[in-house]
Amino acid sequence: MLTVNYVRSYKACDARYILSDLYSSFCVFERNYIPSYLHEANMTGGNRQTLSEKTADTFWFKYTLSSIAAIVAETATYPLDITKTRLQIQGELARSKGTSIPYRGMVSTALGIAQEEGLTKLWQGVTPALYRHIVYSGCRMTIYEFLREHVFGKNTDGTFSIWLATLGGGIAGALGQFIASPTDLVKVQMQTEGRRLLEGKEMRVKNTAHAFRRIMAEGGIRGLWSGWLPNVQRAALVNMGDLVTYDTVKHYVLKHSSLKDNYVTHTVASVCSGLVAATLGTPADVIKTRIMNQTTQGGKGLMYIGAFDCLMKTIRVEGFLALYKGFIPIWARMAPWSLTFWLSYEQIRKLAGSSSF
Repeated sequence: MLTVNYVRSYKACDARYILSDLYSSFCVFERNYIPSYLHEANMTGGNRQTLSEKTADTFWFKYTLSSIAAIVAETATYPLDITKTRLQIQGELARSKGTSIPYRGMVSTALGIAQEEGLTKLWQGVTPALYRHIVYSGCRMTIYEFLREHVFGKNTDGTFSIWLATLGGGIAGALGQFIASPTDLVKVQMQTEGRRLLEGKEMRVKNTAHAFRRIMAEGGIRGLWSGWLPNVQRAALVNMGDLVTYDTVKHYVLKHSSLKDNYVTHTVASVCSGLVAATLGTPADVIKTRIMNQTTQGGKGLMYIGAFDCLMKTIRVEGFLALYKGFIPIWARMAPWSLTFWLSYEQIRKLAGSSSF
């Protein structure tokens, strides 16, 4: 029910509508449900567990909360994502073609985008990115928690086995990303349009709606899942790093130190999770970005046959370290993204009466 209000026509392809509709949906939810539960608790203030048991710990409630937290984190750190994407593609196969493309670092690339294309271009492609996180983060968080609580189960001391957490994180990330893969494809293509224009190349897409129409016209429904394999592989690796590290570090700190379940513990766990996620996910992210950015004809890529072909060509032409191209901006983005997301998510859950993650 909550998702219906913000699934608009593609004509409303603006981040404002996503945030506005999420807020409206949440207000409707609050008016229709929360008062009745508070009434059942006789407004005593001490019986908020009634709300938690009936609503705040349900799958869709947590899905909504995780989507809101992801939107906050994505909007705040998006310029780092577009910087990372540009770094990954600027030297693509340049050596094999005998051309020379200047390599710029993270700061220079970001400043170059702002100076050459305009400051607002640092948020180019943010709309499909927000759509992606409504699906991706909502799915990965709720699926992981469902597996942890109801399928695998915690240990008697309340901890979660690392190997089960790794399995759960991989499954949750892979499923969430597979569902959200079309929005990620559109995001990557929109992020690279400014650079193509400066290089004298024809622009491929004008906006989110046009990108979806163009992809479907060239490759049909299947075209929307172009590059889904490295995308899913990356998501599985990233979530093995992100979800597993955060969950493990948080509960380890709570168990073996005097720290409480508050923002200090959440900060420590989120910083660790961002570093591990970046280390595991960067190679797959480079492959994913290059496959999604390549020109297609008839739904087939003209530069790479698939993920393995892209991997081998990248290593052969540019060397193994090319797989970690963009690692600094990836980590520099994942660190604040992870910090913003987890702090927001934990606080939103607390305010909503839901249990701590």
